[in-house]
Amino acid sequence: MINLEGICKSYRVGTSDVTILKDIDLVINQGDFLAIMGPSGSGKSTLMNIIGCLDHPSSGCYFLNGEDVSTYDEPGLAKVRNRQIGFVFQQFHLLPRLTAKKNVELPMIYAGIQIKEREARAELALERVGLKERMDYLPNSLSGGQKQRVAIARALVNEPSIILADEPTGALDTKTSEMIMGLLTDLNESGTTIALVTHETEVAKYTKRIIFVRDGKLVQEEGPTL
Repeated sequence: MINLEGICKSYRVGTSDVTILKDIDLVINQGDFLAIMGPSGSGKSTLMNIIGCLDHPSSGCYFLNGEDVSTYDEPGLAKVRNRQIGFVFQQFHLLPRLTAKKNVELPMIYAGIQIKEREARAELALERVGLKERMDYLPNSLSGGQKQRVAIARALVNEPSIILADEPTGALDTKTSEMIMGLLTDLNESGTTIALVTHETEVAKYTKRIIFVRDGKLVQEEGPTL
């Protein structure tokens, strides 16, 4: 599914190049549940951005479902993001004036899906995450856990190859975090591939694989028992 080969990422700062990622090799297979961990500034978020086609590598190759997306321009990457990748963010990124259902419909609007199909698929996605009775609520009427479940429904609705989650429990209390991780586990067990960035050991224990990033390099990989 995902194959990173020799991925490097540098940014120009003034007259100097600052290297963030160094020769990253990583394979994520269909059905994986992967946690990316590392200290602040280690490069884990940059790695996630490249996996999510939100940024280009400076060098190396990135194959997603057999396609070398590292060569794509921005319009090409936008199509990949819309069709193959679902995103879940720490701060939910819901539009406050749209209902839960309308928020979930947004990726399908960009994909050109007709309104009746959009509505039906949004309702099914919200039912899947346990929010059938809340689909007409605005975000400010929902709890943090409910907002994150709306975000997960939005990530799922275009049936992406992979869901990427950036600190998905970072804004939630312990009980709600456990609920969200239980939902992600259920989705993974039903076949969805998931990769998440986290600094929380308790969150990483839900996953099947844990990789550690330090100073822009993969330094360790292990199973879910830390």
